[in-house]
Amino acid sequence: MKLGNFCISLTVKDIEASLAFYEKLGFTVVGGNAAHRWLVLKNGETKIGIFQGMFERNMLTFNPGWNSNAEKLDSFTDIREIQKQLKALGVSFQTEADETTTGPAYFMVTDPDGNPILVDQHV
Repeated sequence: MKLGNFCISLTVKDIEASLAFYEKLGFTVVGGNAAHRWLVLKNGETKIGIFQGMFERNMLTFNPGWNSNAEKLDSFTDIREIQKQLKALGVSFQTEADETTTGPAYFMVTDPDGNPILVDQHV
């Protein structure tokens, strides 16, 4: 099962302070909007998202259909197919993608330790 591009999504208290800190570590902004309180940062092939007031906890994020530069892949496993495969394996969902639709969608699961995992397809 290919989940797509990976990014850790961090909850932050102050987006500007967090941006300044991660820039010192060599990260640059590659997406998002600070005015809307979220940014995607990249350092080499490593990406992190910083989100102020949007999520309760840090989470793992996967983006089916994207490469590490947020460019659409020619071929990928659609999120609804991934969801069906996980359901068949007995995975419980906090949020499900509507399987009657196509295109962008997301679902959320939680690992056994309570860590949220967001699978968020933008294409």
